[in-house]
Parts: sequence; C-alpha cells; structure tokens
Amino acid sequence: MMQYRDFGKTGIKMSALGFGAMRLPHEMKNGVSLINTEESIRIILRAFELGVNYIDTARGYGDSEIVVGKALKKWKKNRIYLSTKVPVWNMEKRGDYRSRLEEQLKRLDTSSIDFFHFHGISYELFESKVKKLKLFKEALKAVDEGLIKHISFSSHDKPAEIMKIIEEGAFFSSMLCQYNLLDRANEDAMEFAYKKGIAVVVMGPVGGGRLASSELLLKEMNGKVRTTPELALRFVLSNPNVSVAISGMNTMNMVEENVRAASIKRPLTKGQLASLEEFIRERKSKREIPCTGCEYCMPCPQGVRIPHIFQLMNYATVYGLKELARERYGKIKSTEKEKKEKADACVECGQCEEKCPQKIDIIKQLKKVHKTLG
Repeated sequence: MMQYRDFGKTGIKMSALGFGAMRLPHEMKNGVSLINTEESIRIILRAFELGVNYIDTARGYGDSEIVVGKALKKWKKNRIYLSTKVPVWNMEKRGDYRSRLEEQLKRLDTSSIDFFHFHGISYELFESKVKKLKLFKEALKAVDEGLIKHISFSSHDKPAEIMKIIEEGAFFSSMLCQYNLLDRANEDAMEFAYKKGIAVVVMGPVGGGRLASSELLLKEMNGKVRTTPELALRFVLSNPNVSVAISGMNTMNMVEENVRAASIKRPLTKGQLASLEEFIRERKSKREIPCTGCEYCMPCPQGVRIPHIFQLMNYATVYGLKELARERYGKIKSTEKEKKEKADACVECGQCEEKCPQKIDIIKQLKKVHKTLG
C-alpha cells in the first residue's frame, strides 16, 4: 500500500512516488515519433489507481501537458495534485509569465495548477529573470486569483546556488532537484529546504535509467532487493528530507514495480544503507577516476569530452554499469554545432593536465578509457 508523506508546510499528504510525465510512451505516425496518447492515459490512470497522487509535467515536454490534462479529466476518484513548469530563460517582460500560464492552463484543460514551477532556474536566472522582472509578483497574483495554488522551482544549479534561491525565495512551497545513488550532491540543499518548510521533490531517482541494471549493487543487498531500480528508489526514499520521488514511467510494469517499491514502509534499514555506503566508498577509493566535473580542463582543443568520458568510466568501474557506459561512450560524436570526440582524439598536448586541480593523469586515463569502453 502506497506510503504518504508530509509535503512541506502545505498540509498535503503526498504519495512517496510521483508520476514523471517526461518519458511517456511514443509511437510512429507518418514517420514522426509522437506520444501514444491512449497508452499514456492508461498507464497514468493505473498509477492513480495504485495510490500515486502527484503528477509532474512541463511546457517543454512536447505534448505531455495535453495528455496529462486528458488523463486527469478521466479520473473521478481521489484528489490528484498537478505539477508543471514554465520556462523563464526567454522571458523578456513581466507579462510573459501570465501569458504562458494562461497558455498552459488551456493545454492542460484545467482552471488551476497545484504546483507551478519556475523551470530549471539557476541562481543567475533567479536574479536576472524572477527578481529583476518581478515574476514572483505575477506568481503571487496568480495565487490570489486561484490560477495556481503553490509557487515552486526546479533547478540543476550547484547546491550552494540552490540554497541561495531557497534563502531568498520565501514564497516557494516546493523544489525539484536531482538526487540518486550516483548523484548525491544536493543532499545539503535538500536538508536546507526541508528545514525551511519547503517540500523536496527529487527527479531521476533511478539515475535517468543509468541504474536500470547493476549486478554489483544488487549483490550487495544479499537477495533482499529484487531489482536495481527498486534499490535506487528505496535509497532515495530512505532520505527523511524527501517528500516525493518522481519517476519517468512509460510501461505498466514500471508503474507497478515502482509502486511496490514505494509502498515499503521502511525503504532500507540503517544496516543496508551502511553496507551500501561502504561498498561504494571502497570501490571509489580503488577504481574511481577522481574527476569532480569542474571542467577546468575544458575546452579541449580536439573536442574530447573529458569530464563526461571520465564519468562514464566511473559508471563502469564503480557501479558495474559496463554496458550502459559502453553504449553512451559509443554515442559520443561531433555535430555541426558542437565538437564532441571520444578519448582516442587526444593528441597529448597536455593543456588539460596543466589546468586540472585534481592533478589527474588525464592523457593516461583517456587511453585506458578508450581501451575499456571503445
């Protein structure tokens, strides 16, 4: 049975699992990949039947808002909370907020939105758009008029910058950020938000599919966890600062498996968490390339994607995600707009090593990566 958690200071009890509508099932029509509306609605309604009461979409997710709106129209039972997002990076005047809100209300075919996010804002965007254009006043006006219930934000900025947004955004009810076994950088920001009474919703609990299969992690649980996605979701929900973990689900099986995992009252015991921590710490100390992703080594004159390549190598060696790492390494290629090259494009100029604060032997490591993943 689904577990429910306090959603910040809103007084709402929200399902621990939220439905992420960014990756709805697609079908080909006249050579174009489009959302399969009928199948998407069927999957969404199944999630609602199993107790999910939070659904998240965005203006930038193709026709996702339209499909979500249709699904909500078909649901007549318990209350479902609707979350969507408005892009602010290309807003030029205060009125842009209102016009886009009205457009999204039409797309969703609804009179109000429960949680309306400033989408993917950095602290720089918070200052240059939300504050400078006084978009928060437009948002507060929309709340007064009942067009939105709560003001929220999502962010991929650095944790310290997210905390600055939280500190200055007293009007926020919830925030959405990345958090999973592979990326725990936001833990301090999440705790900071929780203490401020801001509900914490996390995206990518299964690492955007990266944790779909890792035998090494699964073996560490000694058969007490059935799948790696289950382990990943239960890890996220073990964090007391998390209210909801949204997962992009596009099959009935995904919905039912994730609901089962989110329904376990005690996601992971302290002993299991400690064992998992020790496992990751031990493997990192022996195998991880100590790249922090600071990108001081960039740009590479030859277009080698150094931090990204090292991240893929760490997926393979630390987490046992070898097939995923090989697949993503194979997809690295240059485009007309941006030069992106694999490790074998390195000409050993040494510029990157001079700038690396971690003093990584980059040239040697690149050769090793290409040998392993190439």
